[in-house]
Order: sequence, then C-alpha cells, then structure tokens
Amino acid sequence: MFTRKLFYFFVFILLQGCSSHMPNLGVTNGKLADCPSSPNCVSSQAPVGDKHYIEPIVLKGSKVSAHDKVLAVLESSKRTKVVVNEEDYIYAEFTSAVFRFVDDVEFLFSKEQDGQVVVDIRSASRVGHSDFGVNRKRMEAIRRKLKQ
Repeated sequence: MFTRKLFYFFVFILLQGCSSHMPNLGVTNGKLADCPSSPNCVSSQAPVGDKHYIEPIVLKGSKVSAHDKVLAVLESSKRTKVVVNEEDYIYAEFTSAVFRFVDDVEFLFSKEQDGQVVVDIRSASRVGHSDFGVNRKRMEAIRRKLKQ
C-alpha cells in the first residue's frame, strides 16, 4: 500500500512538471516582474521585509564588468541556459536534475555609481507552491561566487 501511494505521489509531481508555463519576465519601466503570492520566488525589488525580498547584488566595477562576471558564473553552472543576454539584463533558465523543473532567473544591471553596480535579481519557480528555499539558496550561492 505504501509503495502505491509513493508511486502516485511521484506521478503527481511529474505531471506538475509537465504543466509549466512561461511566466511574466523581462523589464518594464526599469522593474522586474513582481513575485506571485506563492513562496517560490525571491526578488530584490520586492518590498524590504516581504517574504520574497532578497538583497540585490552589489559588485565593484562598471556595468560591463558586472555583466561579464554574472555571465561567467551562469555559464559555469550546471543545467543552466542563458536565454536573453542584453547590455543591462540577463535571463537564464535553471533546470533541476531529477524532475526537470525549470526556474527562471533574472539579473537587471540597474545602478552604477561610485565604482559599484547594483544588480537587481529575481528567481522564481514556474510550477508548484513551495520550492523549499531553492531559489533563495541559488541566488545566495551566485552572490558568493561573484564576490570571490
């Protein structure tokens, strides 16, 4: 009986992965899309104190050097596809190893001053409700790699 329940659970998870849809992505009026109400999204443009808020990434140098650093980190990441690579914006897809779920990750190179660049970030799951903190952990790992 336990095995049958486990089987149905995995079938349900797989079907959820097949029902993904393209979310609202990109930059509108200098802003990334808002996070949905579900907890499977983080954004540096969410209000401070909101469950979705994550600090932006601040890098030393110019927008060009910050862009190149982010791109290098993304290109060295497993199961990652850079979909849009523009001067002030990068959009990448991260695919999970087991169930092939896709998470959408965005970087907006918004402010350059005093030799530093503020990079607004957003990472969201396409399907499901909870991501068990995967999007936040991913962005913090990217932040650490960029600071090295």
